[in-house]
Amino acid sequence: MSPVLVDVAIETFPVAGAFTISRGSRSEAIVVVATVEIDGARGRGECVPYARYGETVDGVVGAIRRFAATGPLERSRLMNELPAGAARNALDCALVDAEAKRAGLSAAALLGVPAVLEPRLTCYTLSLATPGEMAAAATTAVDMPLLKLKLGGGPLDAERLAAVRAARPDARLVADANEAWREADLIPLLAAAREAGLELIEQPLPAGKDQALAHVARLVPICADESVHTSSDIASLADRYDAVNIKLDKAGGLAEALAISRAAQHSGLRIMVGCMLATSLAMAPAWLLAGTADWLDLDGPLLLARDRSPAITYSNGMMHPPPVALWG
Repeated sequence: MSPVLVDVAIETFPVAGAFTISRGSRSEAIVVVATVEIDGARGRGECVPYARYGETVDGVVGAIRRFAATGPLERSRLMNELPAGAARNALDCALVDAEAKRAGLSAAALLGVPAVLEPRLTCYTLSLATPGEMAAAATTAVDMPLLKLKLGGGPLDAERLAAVRAARPDARLVADANEAWREADLIPLLAAAREAGLELIEQPLPAGKDQALAHVARLVPICADESVHTSSDIASLADRYDAVNIKLDKAGGLAEALAISRAAQHSGLRIMVGCMLATSLAMAPAWLLAGTADWLDLDGPLLLARDRSPAITYSNGMMHPPPVALWG
């Protein structure tokens, strides 16, 4: 039997407090879940439509339904007919889940990816706030060894970095500017980042306006996020970036995410595996990339007031392998 689309659902999960980055604040995570079936084996895939990339919830739901109505649900067709993005990701992950269940294999075995069987450390994100508020949040997250700071641009970012470092001298730190820095910010803020002992800064300059990164001393390694979506982007990034953030929703599923990982390794770029604000169902497929990751940033469920059941287990910053009953 060919795979069939069983359902497309829009689901909402409340955020624990608020999630704030340079582009705004959110109090809930809205996700789209596709469910497919092959010979009675059902698989699910979760995605997050992202306005930064021109996506809407209704648009993603419509794209999934149109694709299912106009031809066979095949992973090869997905790659040829749907663009990289949330809709393709939901269908790809659902198909992998269903195909693995039908074959009696793990998703890792189905895709020929080495299984990661031991827990891995993940980042824990501190939302953008005042320096004092972020320092307080870092102190509250005392059981999280690896903190990711959301930054907002301008001189306050240097104060945020210093305040969090003073509050948590024991922690490993990375930061994400979400395209908020200006070219004039680079030298002073990179110096502040080095002073604070940061391991990595994500996407300081806007995508497409990041040429200055090729001509400045990168005092802290810089990671491409909004500047990289697919493996075809990698070749043009090596002169400006030291690492890439692979997200399934950007890549449009596992096939392209694995291709990005291979291309990044070939180009000598380090790898972060990241996520949108989503549940354990979105984190589980990304776990397949954990074996090649220098940093995991799969803390989406930790930022929500509730998660799915069954869910991924997190303990003291360690992410455990997803339960088979959840996905894969």
